[in-house]
Amino acid sequence: MRTPSSSAGPATPAPYGLSSEARNLHWLLTNLVEEVPGILSVAVVSSDGLLLLSSDPGRNAERPAAHTGGPKGSSADLATIVSGLGSLTIGAAKLMDGGGVKQTVVAMAEGSLFVMSISDGSLLGVHATPDCDMSVVAYHMALFVGRAGHVLTPELRSELRKSMESAR
Repeated sequence: MRTPSSSAGPATPAPYGLSSEARNLHWLLTNLVEEVPGILSVAVVSSDGLLLLSSDPGRNAERPAAHTGGPKGSSADLATIVSGLGSLTIGAAKLMDGGGVKQTVVAMAEGSLFVMSISDGSLLGVHATPDCDMSVVAYHMALFVGRAGHVLTPELRSELRKSMESAR
């Protein structure tokens, strides 16, 4: 396993000029994508549905833009799906007096979608292959959430939003 000081790889935009906390989150996301078999794309979404972090290969020149591992479109599409599904499941949990939603899994014929709560309404969304080991994906998502949740402050969310906007 690499450390945050080693190369962040091709999964996220270059985090130059960002705080050490933001660079660490980029590294955690890159590590999740590169180390867990079956993960196609990842998005971290704020409680208001804005994309904070992404594995969108179109945002990084090191990786060919023709890569079609994620959903049709871009990371913005995955962020929209994650935000909508998160909102839907939170509403369902309230109606059913089910408490907080920890994780949502959608198993499809050609893939899987995982959504996990991070903190303050932020969500981690993962699009994976249909043959992924769901328990391994969920385990590594939980590790990411555990590591990211305590540092995802309002200030860091604002920094990440600005970083994603400037990458467009």
